[in-house]
Amino acid sequence: MNALDATCLLRYYGTRVKRYRMYDNGKRILVALSGGVDSSTAAALLKETGYEIEAAIMLFEGIKQENVELAARVAQDLRIPFHHVDLRHEFEQLIMNNFADEYSRGRTPNPCVLCNKLLKFDLLLQRTGKSCSGIATGHYARIEEKNGRYLLKRGIDKNEQSYFLYQLNQKQLSRTMLPLGGYTKDQVREMARKYGLPTAQRAKSQDVCFITDGDYASHLTKSLGQPSGPIVNEQGKIVGQHKGIVRYTIGQRHGLGISHKQPYYVTRIDADNNTIHVGSRKHVFKRGLIATDLNFIPFDTLDRNLEVTAKIRYFSPLSKGCVEPIDQYSVKVRFNKPQWAITPGQSVVFYQDDLVLGGGIIDKALD
Repeated sequence: MNALDATCLLRYYGTRVKRYRMYDNGKRILVALSGGVDSSTAAALLKETGYEIEAAIMLFEGIKQENVELAARVAQDLRIPFHHVDLRHEFEQLIMNNFADEYSRGRTPNPCVLCNKLLKFDLLLQRTGKSCSGIATGHYARIEEKNGRYLLKRGIDKNEQSYFLYQLNQKQLSRTMLPLGGYTKDQVREMARKYGLPTAQRAKSQDVCFITDGDYASHLTKSLGQPSGPIVNEQGKIVGQHKGIVRYTIGQRHGLGISHKQPYYVTRIDADNNTIHVGSRKHVFKRGLIATDLNFIPFDTLDRNLEVTAKIRYFSPLSKGCVEPIDQYSVKVRFNKPQWAITPGQSVVFYQDDLVLGGGIIDKALD
């Protein structure tokens, strides 16, 4: 699918010029609706701009019926075809099982990163048949083409979402549109109200979409049957009993059930020995990490040390450091300043200015 740059005049906030990638005539774009304001506005914006679009929502265990109904209403209001795409089996096998497995290993995963890579930007488009050749979402990020390569860039909103998209490959990026990357959340809500979308005032969605009550620890304890075990301090002394390792994450302070003159924080989770390690606040800061499951965007592999800014979780600030290749499967990251609660299972994402270089899954923290 060839992608051509085109200038689209949009009638918002006066006369504003935006640049979007235009697809070949006769090609349709699938908009992934979630029942939220962002994806709904992305659909309305693309239709207003003149694209031929269809819409779809992924069906999976835990999705709220309200979301499905709102997505259907948006499609009806915009008068565009709407698909219910049943991915319950794939979601369970690829996302939910991985989520449980990671926690059972003492890690803290980010299911959104995996879902985007395997389902939303892959299977969802495949399951709509041949009617659509590209996909659009409401993510706050940008895609640009340069010298035949597709680049991912940060969105302009303060809570931009390129972090969740760093695992997308060149094929996926080449067929993806992100119409909201040049807007702020406030501007998007204003557009949604102007369009009269039923999702205009919807609140932010929950963090783990398939656990409806938000209590993922209880959910995992029920499914995995996690036994209790010792909580050990830096001197190797047992100072308490945990209630199952899935209830804990690196840097956690509350809910430990330990009385001590200085606060204890979780510093390490030893799944093999069913042990939680705790220490003082200073022990939670680490200088570096090892990351695996790598994906790079402007280039295929990292063959030299690279100065970057990096995030070790979505809400972490960008921090300066150096990425050093170990082999084709892993890298070492050394930060200029110690980082709080580097957590195995989370993603570390690398940037240079607004450009997303790629990232990987944190395997372990380094002192």
